[in-house]
Amino acid sequence: MQGESGRRFVRVGLTGGIAAGKSTVAARMAADGADVIDYDFLAHILQEPCSPIIAPLAEAFGTDVVGAEGGIDRKVLAERVFGAGADEHALETLNGIMHPNVYDLARNRERSILARGGRRVIVHDVPLLGEVMDTIPFTFDSVVCVVAPADERVRRLVATRGMTPEQARVRVRGQGDDASRLRYADVVIDASQPIEQMFECVDRLVAAWFADGQRE
Repeated sequence: MQGESGRRFVRVGLTGGIAAGKSTVAARMAADGADVIDYDFLAHILQEPCSPIIAPLAEAFGTDVVGAEGGIDRKVLAERVFGAGADEHALETLNGIMHPNVYDLARNRERSILARGGRRVIVHDVPLLGEVMDTIPFTFDSVVCVVAPADERVRRLVATRGMTPEQARVRVRGQGDDASRLRYADVVIDASQPIEQMFECVDRLVAAWFADGQRE
């Protein structure tokens, strides 16, 4: 793909449901030389003190979503969006505030990556890519979806994030099934397979993308 800087690069979309193994795949891609733009990390930056979206979030979800240091208390916000008493449009409201600002940061990150020169594989790590494909301001040369059984994802959330099984099931259900993610994917990675086998698959993919980036 021809980049804005005039240099060759390949842009990849990486997606997968919560606790499916997407972060492990992204880390392997980075180890293989890809530049990974982590949208969850960008969202966290935007919820830190002094961010321009603190006020809109407080207005939408209550002033108590703002912590003592001036940033967003993510546990309180998650309860307002995913909790038992959450408004049915809460997630839509949150996305309407967050997404445009996350996209702006992603665009800036990509420009900085391209400014360093050389061949680049730029991976946009987007948890719910399938749901935002019509609005995200990027086109992708390849879309990779990481999948794992729902029961396994629940188990991982309980083990690694201190959730109860019911809380974990709510989070998994809240992200929908894999259908919305898979319909755009041209590569599917099964994260329930042995990790060595999964890494071999990732290594081959990244090597192929770098080869594509060399072509005129």
